[in-house]
Amino acid sequence: MAKNKTEQKQQYMICALLDDLVPEDHLVRKLDRYVDWSFIYDICDPLYSNRGTNRVDP
Repeated sequence: MAKNKTEQKQQYMICALLDDLVPEDHLVRKLDRYVDWSFIYDICDPLYSNRGTNRVDP
């Protein structure tokens, strides 16, 4: 009697820092040097629930 073999899918986890993934001359790095992004918190604050955990930066 043949047995059914279940397929196992292996998942990989890759650990990397964003600083390692974004080249030094990328536009995002240039913008980050000159733009104060703190205004985003005030704009996005109403979108978060008052219940549960606080928002966390990525």
